[in-house]
Amino acid sequence: MDSRKVFEPPQRLLRALGENRRSGSEGADGTDAWLEKLPGLAQQAVEQRELAVERVQAPGGRSSLVVLVRQADATPAVLKLAPERARPESERAALAHWDGLGAVRLLDPGDAHGVLLLERLHPDVSVRTLPEAKALLEAAGTLRRLWVEPPAGHVFESVRERTGRQADAMRAAVADRSGNAAEAGALVDAALAARDALLAQPPEARLLHGTFRQSKVLAGERMPWLAVGPDPVVGECAFDLARLVRDRVEDLIASPSGASITRRRIKRLAESLEVDQERLRGWTLFRAVESGVRAGRVGRPRDAELLLEFAAWV
Repeated sequence: MDSRKVFEPPQRLLRALGENRRSGSEGADGTDAWLEKLPGLAQQAVEQRELAVERVQAPGGRSSLVVLVRQADATPAVLKLAPERARPESERAALAHWDGLGAVRLLDPGDAHGVLLLERLHPDVSVRTLPEAKALLEAAGTLRRLWVEPPAGHVFESVRERTGRQADAMRAAVADRSGNAAEAGALVDAALAARDALLAQPPEARLLHGTFRQSKVLAGERMPWLAVGPDPVVGECAFDLARLVRDRVEDLIASPSGASITRRRIKRLAESLEVDQERLRGWTLFRAVESGVRAGRVGRPRDAELLLEFAAWV
């Protein structure tokens, strides 16, 4: 079996890793070496676990190779291989702590570094396939189940630490006039001010998914919907919920009433999940501006334009 052909990374993953290199993201220097070794790593992981390969999931994710497999007893599973910059060990620790409550179940908590064996969900069926109102309801319900006390002595980074790095990158982009950052200076200032205010008096911290959105919630067998692909962080729930606010941003921007829909969405999500509305608004602003500036820096001007227009409504 030609492992390079069998485990060929999807274009979406290759593009995302290329963006990380261009942006100078932490740990991006090792992605080329990881990609070079990836077919061999995947082949070794399959053989050690006596797995039968069905196919590589495409388009797949933006941070890892996802392979649909069957275990020795024919039970379907997913083999996931991720580079160090994707923090796979942090994902492993979060999934082990959730233990299947609201999230995909980790089948081998003690697996090799950078390799995760997961229960098989329906990879092509996410809540994004539902009508918008229903999708938001189901996604929010899933997210609520993930907000638990972090384990004692945990290794997860905090919202303060993660957003601190992001804030530094935003300031550098404005100073360098990188991408569209110079034109977005006022929005960047507002986003940074919002972060400072939010971190001044943070509420009780919870274990958060970190990168939650509709496409990260897949249909399952033991539960209707389960979250996948966390980049876990510890902090306030409003930070997690903020990414969900801007889901289907293309539809929001295309709507003549997009601004009012956004404000209603913030209010509805805050009330349904018992999150402070102003804190949700502040994190929604910060996360949208940060994503917009980053998109411009890595050469995705259309995404940057949409995100910054959305941020201006918040």
